[in-house]
Amino acid sequence: MIERYSRSRMKKIWSEKNKFDKWLQIEIAVCQAWADIGRIPKETMPKIRKASYDLGHVTEFLRVSHHDMIAFLNSVAESLGKESRFIHMGLTSSDIMDTALSLQLVEACHILEQDITELISVISNKALEHKHTMIIGRTHGIHAEPTTFGLKLALWHEEMKRNAHRLTEAKTAISVGKISGAVGTYANVPPEIEQITCASIGLTPASISSQIIQRDRHAQFITTLALIASSLEKFATEIRNLQRTEIAEAEEPFQEGQTGSSAMPHKKNPELCERICGLARLVRGYASTSLENLALWHERDISHSSCERVILPDACLVVDYMLTTFTSIIRKLGVFPDNMQRNIKLTKGLIFSQRAMLSLIDKGLSRGQSYEIVQHDAVQAWRGKENFLDLLKADPLVTSYLSQAELEALCDYNYYLKYVDDIFERLGITKTTELQQAEEGELSPHAL
Repeated sequence: MIERYSRSRMKKIWSEKNKFDKWLQIEIAVCQAWADIGRIPKETMPKIRKASYDLGHVTEFLRVSHHDMIAFLNSVAESLGKESRFIHMGLTSSDIMDTALSLQLVEACHILEQDITELISVISNKALEHKHTMIIGRTHGIHAEPTTFGLKLALWHEEMKRNAHRLTEAKTAISVGKISGAVGTYANVPPEIEQITCASIGLTPASISSQIIQRDRHAQFITTLALIASSLEKFATEIRNLQRTEIAEAEEPFQEGQTGSSAMPHKKNPELCERICGLARLVRGYASTSLENLALWHERDISHSSCERVILPDACLVVDYMLTTFTSIIRKLGVFPDNMQRNIKLTKGLIFSQRAMLSLIDKGLSRGQSYEIVQHDAVQAWRGKENFLDLLKADPLVTSYLSQAELEALCDYNYYLKYVDDIFERLGITKTTELQQAEEGELSPHAL
């Protein structure tokens, strides 16, 4: 339900009606600015404020003019009569189109900011729930040393906070309007008209423009969405790996009655996470296109226009969908601590090799000597079936420096948890109201 609601809001932002509504809003605001400085009669404003357009008529005019602004203005003129001569006075199409586009992007940002805030909250709750749930850390796909599942999630939490900050900066970059005329010289529309108009619709005047708002602003927005999408792909890829049969430490939600395979009834595939990974590729492609849009001929051409009509709304819709989908995945994520414990023990103590090496260094051996001694026993453990600790205990080079008790003490899993609380405190990950209510029985745990 949340996903459908969010996407319907985003879809409405990019509808033809919302676009034309904003065009009309800006045209009226410009007329009001002209009236404020005495260029057009103030008594015309009550009628101009009631200006309207007919979407069907816009479509009919467009078939003839092949120019959407002209088609729109023709329809608006029908609703005004002689006062229509003041509409679009001194303006060029991009004054309206680009300024309206900024309003749409700001609206889209508001939804995406809400999405990110919700995801951060859900990740925070799950991270706290598994703050001390031990899991093997893997580098190059190979067992390294233990960490916690909560720390994995805390890493994602912090990355999404950075993405939230990036989106705020991108929103600032695209929160500008342009009412400066044909090539941005203000020759037919003075700067004060731009200032009055932008203030009335909640935008900042672009400090300078050509015939268009410069496309590095839009590229910053789309590349920010690509970063967000890539972060979600990163998180989803981790879940996909943890869901592998040989690992089975976590899995995305799988509803009763859901089908994983038409051929194999046992299959539970991470298809939601795979979907997120695929969509991230799409958004990165849009980022590449947005960068191509920077280099236009002279004061403008419209090579950017055709692709922007696809990449801007679609990127917003796709990232909105990705964020709400991944939030649902984390909220209902299956986590299997018993399997995590099983996998930690798969290598029969090899994960303590660094502790053994450091202990020998503490006894006075060089790092090279310590590494060579411990690696020799580690290789034997890899090749055979013996426990790493037993090999260390049987190695005279090791036991000449470390007692049996000291070796036993090395194999303490809690050693790896000693700074977990400090990390969480540093990140400011604390219980949300939602989590506190769940713990106190005021909220169903399934809501998390």
